[in-house]
Amino acid sequence: MEKLIITAAICGAEVTKEHNPSVPYTVEEIANEAYEAYKAGASIIHLHVRYDDGTPTQDAKRFEECMKAIYAKCPDVIIQPSTGGAVGMTNDERLQPITLNPEMATLDCGTCNFGGDEIFVNTENMIIDFAEKMNARGIKPEIEVFDKGMIDSAIRLNKKGYIKSPMHFDFVMGVNGGISGTPRDLIFMAESIPQGSTWMVAGVGRFEFPLASMAIIMGGHVRVGFEDNVYLSKGVVAKSNGELVAKVVRLAKELGREVATPNEARAILGLAPKA
Repeated sequence: MEKLIITAAICGAEVTKEHNPSVPYTVEEIANEAYEAYKAGASIIHLHVRYDDGTPTQDAKRFEECMKAIYAKCPDVIIQPSTGGAVGMTNDERLQPITLNPEMATLDCGTCNFGGDEIFVNTENMIIDFAEKMNARGIKPEIEVFDKGMIDSAIRLNKKGYIKSPMHFDFVMGVNGGISGTPRDLIFMAESIPQGSTWMVAGVGRFEFPLASMAIIMGGHVRVGFEDNVYLSKGVVAKSNGELVAKVVRLAKELGREVATPNEARAILGLAPKA
C-alpha cells in the first residue's frame, strides 16, 4: 500500500477565532500553524488566507506573503492554494493564487448548497475555465467533490481532455448540501473514481477521524485541519493543526501504514521532485 499523504487545511474561509482561538489570520500565525502541521507529519498545506482581522481573501499578494513565510519554515512542503475562496467571490477573485504558479490548486467540480442562502457556485463552464488556466501553468488540480455527481462531472471533463490524468480527488464529506460522512458513502465515492486515480477524504466535524481511519485502511489519503474541524475529540478543542495531524499519524501507526514525506507525496501524485 502507498504511504499515507496527510493534508492540513489550516484555516479555511469560514471558521473563526470564536470557534477556536488558534485559528490563524495573520501571516505569522498562518506560517506557524503550517509549521506545526508539517512538523507533525503533513506533506501538503491546503491554503486559504485571511487579512489580519480574519476576513477571507484571494488576493495574490497576501497569498504570496503567506507562501513565502510557510516555505521559510517548511522548505519542501507542498502548498496547495484554494481556488474556492469564499461564497460570493467572482471567478477572477478566486483564481488569483494560480498566478503564483503553485504545484497544486483545488478545482471544485460542482455547485453545492451550503445552507441558508449560501450557494457555492461552480458551473461546468467555470470548471472548464479554471482547469484550462491551471493546465496552462502546469498546476495539478486537486479535484474537490462534495457528492457523487461531481465525480461524474470530473470524469466527463477528463474524457474531453480538460482535466488531465491521473486525477487526484478530495472527497469533502459531511457538508450541508453534500454527501454524508458515513462509511457506506466513503466506500461508494472511492469505488466511483477511475482506476489509476488517487483520493483523500476530508471529513467535516465529527466525521473527520472516523473517515480518516477508514481512508488509512482503504489505501486513500487524509485531510484534517481547522477548516474542517476544530476539535481533537468530543468537547476538546485542538490547540493547533499539528495536534490534528499528530492524531492521524498515531492512527496510521496503529493501523500499520507509513506516512509520506513531501517528496514521497510528490511521487505518488505525479509532481516533480523538489530539490
